[in-house]
Amino acid sequence: MALDSTKPTIVLVHGAVEDSSLWTHGVIQGLQRDGFPIKVFSNPLRGLAVDAAYLRSLLDTIEGPVILVSHAYGGAVITQAGDDPKVKGLVYAGSPMPGLGESTNDCLERFPGGDFASSVDLTEYTLPDGTKGTYALVQADKYGYLLAADVPESVLALMIATQRPVDLLALSEKLTSAAWTSKPSWQIRPLLDPVIPQEEFKFEADRAHAHVIELNSSHAIPVTFPEVVVDVINQAALAVAT
Repeated sequence: MALDSTKPTIVLVHGAVEDSSLWTHGVIQGLQRDGFPIKVFSNPLRGLAVDAAYLRSLLDTIEGPVILVSHAYGGAVITQAGDDPKVKGLVYAGSPMPGLGESTNDCLERFPGGDFASSVDLTEYTLPDGTKGTYALVQADKYGYLLAADVPESVLALMIATQRPVDLLALSEKLTSAAWTSKPSWQIRPLLDPVIPQEEFKFEADRAHAHVIELNSSHAIPVTFPEVVVDVINQAALAVAT
């Protein structure tokens, strides 16, 4: 279908230990079918401040209204960068919605039950200038349980093999702005997600006055329920246009 110039541009922001191929299991195709302009943001995963700066630079290239859509850690990035005036709505698919002064880690640890910290391997690195840091990858034998319990085996194998390291700064840096405080938000809540406790999802949605859609899904919503993600984006686009 041809692009519809009356529709907002949809910017898709993936999360930690993954890449933009997350959206190729049906989300991109569905948005193209519906005529949306699309930008797929390759999240650097180097730190919240850096990642949000990169997203802001992408937003600078877009004319007209934008809806930001996130998966997982991408929720922190769109919350931080979403104060751009052209951003009209925020869609969180299995994503944390941190508040001002909070980090992704705060969202993972506020309530008991999250299993992310116990499921990753940490590796230290040293940059040429001597700066040291640490990145995380999910342990291969825990990846399916943690992130993709309902994903087909062939797809799961690819997700494990292609996961990208996330710098711990991405998870620990605090937000200096929170776009959901002034813009409408939609939370697609996976009820079978061991990463973010259900109490946290509810807490975040309540304080943001978010529209909530519940799914019997693992953390990998864009892979398991792409048609729902597309439907919610359509809902958001209709709402911000009125």
